[in-house]
Amino acid sequence: MNLKAYIANKIFTGEDWLSQQAVLVKDGIIVSIVSEDNIPPRATITDYKSSFLAPAFIDLQIYGAHGNLLAVKPTTETLEKTYAYCKAGGANHYLPTVATNTCKVFHNCIDAVKEYWTQGKKGVLGLHIEGPWISNAKRGAHIEELIHSPTLQQVKDLLEYGKGVIKMITLAPEVCSDEVIDLIKSYGIIVSAGHSNATFEQATNAFDKGIPTATHLFNAMSALQHREPGMVGAVMHHHKAMSSIIPDGRHVDFAAISIAKKVMNERLFIITDAVTETNEGYYPHQLEGDKYVSNGILSGSALTMAKAVKNCVEKAGITLEEALRMASFYPAKVIGLQNELGRIAKGYKAEFVVMNEDMEVVKV
Repeated sequence: MNLKAYIANKIFTGEDWLSQQAVLVKDGIIVSIVSEDNIPPRATITDYKSSFLAPAFIDLQIYGAHGNLLAVKPTTETLEKTYAYCKAGGANHYLPTVATNTCKVFHNCIDAVKEYWTQGKKGVLGLHIEGPWISNAKRGAHIEELIHSPTLQQVKDLLEYGKGVIKMITLAPEVCSDEVIDLIKSYGIIVSAGHSNATFEQATNAFDKGIPTATHLFNAMSALQHREPGMVGAVMHHHKAMSSIIPDGRHVDFAAISIAKKVMNERLFIITDAVTETNEGYYPHQLEGDKYVSNGILSGSALTMAKAVKNCVEKAGITLEEALRMASFYPAKVIGLQNELGRIAKGYKAEFVVMNEDMEVVKV
């Protein structure tokens, strides 16, 4: 008697809009989609008739929430508070992220994720480490004294400590050897090119060699210039490279997001890059209006995934369908979970976001 049926005004599967249909779920997995007239009598029905149903969002870059920055408070409580923030914004999975820091902080964050999983808690897919193997010239708010080009042994030490926990590493390909990048990939970790001053040729070569994605397009990377297309040009031009983007209007102008979307189509996806207020650690993030600054430098957003989706639709001219995919199926593809998450289809996990006509989250 654990069969459940979910109905709504409309259902977006990740591909199509359905009406007068029901999603049947058993043991957390979608078993079928049927007409409302064919819902089995034994099913428990949940009705969201005033809203629409879509695949739950996935945020691959968020640093903390509700006053708890993971790098400062590497605890299960921080991960719980960040998960609550994510769910309020429509995301049911996320990658807690830590920026350029000391090995001790990285280890503490890895330990926190391990403990979180040991306690059986949900939502955390793994850890995203951003830096310290990045370009000093494109460090943004990252701490200059900690940035460096790594040795193979330094990389191996971190990967061994974080084995099974580290899911993604953002690095600048021009400051890391091919051996370093190959080593990271051999651990099943996604390499993302970011905080990089690479030339167009260097970046293109990195994508050709298997780096699948880039971190926050336009921000902290060599710009697209007519005589030197840079990392931005390489991301846009490469037929396989994906990239995250921060649609808050502060990190990137909405017109630039619109242009990038037209060029990259399904290769562009949303992150929040959200931080939280703190006076401790290397990054004393302070809220200024609708953005955060650290040491006087733009350091993170105050976005939720739902707000990012709404901005894409209302301010960047992206269709609702594409904005929803940018927040769900495309991130799932980046982390290799496109056959489990990001769609409402038979065999997928039953993870939905319920939104009203104003694109506000009703429930996850």
